[in-house]
Amino acid sequence: VAQHFLASYHIECTDEVKQSVVNTMGTVQDIVAEKCIEYFDRYRRRTFVTPKSYLSFIGGYKAIYKEKFASLGSLSERMRTGLEKLMEAEVSVNQLSQELVIKEKDLAIASKKADEVLLEVTMKAHAAEKVKMQVQTVKDKAQAIVDDIGIDKAAAEEKLEAARPALEEAKAALQ
Repeated sequence: VAQHFLASYHIECTDEVKQSVVNTMGTVQDIVAEKCIEYFDRYRRRTFVTPKSYLSFIGGYKAIYKEKFASLGSLSERMRTGLEKLMEAEVSVNQLSQELVIKEKDLAIASKKADEVLLEVTMKAHAAEKVKMQVQTVKDKAQAIVDDIGIDKAAAEEKLEAARPALEEAKAALQ
């Protein structure tokens, strides 16, 4: 009976495995029939294994198989999609790695140029500092001269102020 109902039902397996399933279903049916007899002997109540219960058993097997097969198909599809994403990521990582190598070369060139510019700026800053120190020295000397002139001017103005009354008398005497 199981052979008839499962012959046209698609099961993802070899013919030997399918035949084993059919044989197992027959064995299970025989065991259930034996248990019914044991049940009668023990409890004195009759239960029967009918062809309809056997067909229900086969129908239940088909329904569970279909559900599990669909579930595995869904998981397989998800795994396939995941693998595709991993392969895409691998391609992207490889491409980014190549770009990174190029960028690192560009960065090394730019860093070398920056070091050269920094060295040039440092040298110019040192030269400017030397010029600044020379200018400061000249400024200090000039300030010292200005200070000396200021002192001499103050002394000359004092002498001029001291001589002013005599000048005023001389002017008054002329005229």
